[in-house]
Amino acid sequence: MIREDDPQFRITPFQQMASASSGALITSLFMTPLDVVKIRLQAQQKALLSNKCYLYCNGLMEHLCPCGETAWIPRRVHFHGTMDAFYKITKLEGVTALWSGLSPTLALALPCTVIYFVSYEQLRYKMKTTYNTITGKMGQPMWIPLIAGATARTTAVTLVSPVELIRTKMQSKKLTYSEITVALQQVLKYEGFRGLFRGLGSTLLRDVPFSGIYWTTFEKTKLVFNKPDSEKNTFLFNFFCGSVAGSVAAFVTLPFDVIKTHQQIELGEKEIYTDGKTQQRASNMKDIAKAIYRNHGIKGLFTGFLPRIFKVAPACAIMIATFEYGKQFFQIYNSQKYKEMMQRHHQDIIILTSYPKSVK
Repeated sequence: MIREDDPQFRITPFQQMASASSGALITSLFMTPLDVVKIRLQAQQKALLSNKCYLYCNGLMEHLCPCGETAWIPRRVHFHGTMDAFYKITKLEGVTALWSGLSPTLALALPCTVIYFVSYEQLRYKMKTTYNTITGKMGQPMWIPLIAGATARTTAVTLVSPVELIRTKMQSKKLTYSEITVALQQVLKYEGFRGLFRGLGSTLLRDVPFSGIYWTTFEKTKLVFNKPDSEKNTFLFNFFCGSVAGSVAAFVTLPFDVIKTHQQIELGEKEIYTDGKTQQRASNMKDIAKAIYRNHGIKGLFTGFLPRIFKVAPACAIMIATFEYGKQFFQIYNSQKYKEMMQRHHQDIIILTSYPKSVK
């Protein structure tokens, strides 16, 4: 039986990157059609604050797009619900239209996901081994995945934030690379380096608690069901644990998500629908929260609970199940390589010990 954190068979950071990349790709392939249909319906119903922007998410990351005749809404067709939207998009635009917008999103989602999952694995393992060494106890206390998850998410979001700003400007205003340089110079001139991390605070407020709660719940769910090691690594078991963890984390952090969404849309509209000569700033999180509470009460902070659960739970489940499956694959691969190395070493010893006898 191969233990998950056995130093002899533990997967390398490169293998963790491969597992995370495959998980991100598969998650995007499954989740993108659902969100393409969702944003078409949102744009049609004009359900957003100012009817100018909508959020696009492929299960890993989200970004803003302007409503109207865009790559994602190439023609005006009236949809009578989700299934009707699937049917008409496929019939009028082809099956590939369900994955429109996948490439530019993956360009940012892949590095962010790789940084996130590899950082988590490295932090969790080092904290666990340090804890086991100092205390002499085996196992992993729940505060380890909590801290590792929050720290890994902070690292990933902070590193990718400037790239996200660049990508948003390129998509919203269709700027060339030379124009992007000018735009970034304007940001640095008026706001300094802090301008490259615009919106980072609200993103961290939502994503960091989500990650800490998610990883803690995921590890706890595996312990509660106490499956044998052979069953713990199955795709379905990890899928179930990932969906439970994603649902719990999504519910707890829903108010942060509502505030972040409002701020993201507001800032995006100011970036997209102004001439770019003036630097735009979105309202701060406190003002947005007050406005939501004043207009809709406490229920307003929990708006969209079911849609968020239906989006987050399967995305988390697919991502973690694929990632864990990749880890298991590489662990088996490493164990086989280790056995082959030991066999060759044993054969070399036999040859060396028998060599003097043959000479005699």
